[in-house]
Amino acid sequence: MAKSADAFRTISEAAEEVGAPQHVLRFWETKFSFITPVKRAGGRRFYRPQDIAVLKAVRRLLHEDGLTIRGVQRLYKEQGLKTLVGADMAGLIEARDAESPAEPLISRAPALTGVTERLNVVLMDLEQAKARLDAVLRS
Repeated sequence: MAKSADAFRTISEAAEEVGAPQHVLRFWETKFSFITPVKRAGGRRFYRPQDIAVLKAVRRLLHEDGLTIRGVQRLYKEQGLKTLVGADMAGLIEARDAESPAEPLISRAPALTGVTERLNVVLMDLEQAKARLDAVLRS
């Protein structure tokens, strides 16, 4: 069964969809402050649809348009996300960035569009809590 368009993606799914290896996605995170996947217990990354759009834009700029990493950084600094991914997706990304990073995902779940997406967020929070409990019990 395929995931819905609004579902979170693992790094392997994101890498496949973007057309870049996983290690490249991790590297881009270090070079571009605007690439911010959700990180769960143990550093596991989950990419939202807007993260995928940003990654695809970065890949296009680097590999098809011939910009350097510094060139993409400069473009972002001077013109913002609208230039990188287009006005529609930039609005979604800016709204996401306005949210408090410390706010738990569970409290944002009702804002998501589908039941499956809300359940995925709840599941990720439960997995994180389980990992913390397991760590305490092993101590």
